Amino acid sequence: MSLEMSSHKAVPHPCAADKIRSSARELFYNQGIRAVGVDEIVQKAGVTKPSLYRAFESKDGLTTAYLIDYQQTFWGRIDAICHNHPDNPRAQILAYFDDLALRAAQPGYRGCALTNAIVEYPDPDHPVRREAARLKHEIREWIQQKVSNLKANDPDLLTDGLILLMEGVYTAGQVFYPPGPVIKAGKLARLLLQSSGISADQE
Repeated sequence: MSLEMSSHKAVPHPCAADKIRSSARELFYNQGIRAVGVDEIVQKAGVTKPSLYRAFESKDGLTTAYLIDYQQTFWGRIDAICHNHPDNPRAQILAYFDDLALRAAQPGYRGCALTNAIVEYPDPDHPVRREAARLKHEIREWIQQKVSNLKANDPDLLTDGLILLMEGVYTAGQVFYPPGPVIKAGKLARLLLQSSGISADQE
């Protein structure tokens, strides 16, 4: 067998489920979950509708997978930040908000997929809403854990302030023409830390 044939066979083709997840993520994020139908998803993915139902059982099942995929992207960013700023929770928090400010200031920014899903599904018992809320709590726990490692005057207040700043950026990034106020998210995060008694020498 030639090297070219061996290399070609080593590259797996994406399965139907992967194509569906990828297509759904793009459509759901850019257009909204409820605005996108199953027919549009399978057409973009180039698969059949039965393939979607075999892999995810329902559109709600696919939506839940989309939210989990989105969360994995978030944790990927966090892993990179923690790698670049090891054992430095202050620097990690600020690096996240600096990065968020740049992303939210880009044209076409659509905010946080989890927040958007919660807005689209107001029923607290809906499975999509429950999953989005569960993943949101994971993010809050990360912020809370970072703050707990700092000597804040009021850790709970600081945690809540950072969460409110984060959620504000997700919304304001969609409302105002770029760069808009979101570009100052990193500066505002620094002010919150400073007002909580956390100085730069804790980096």
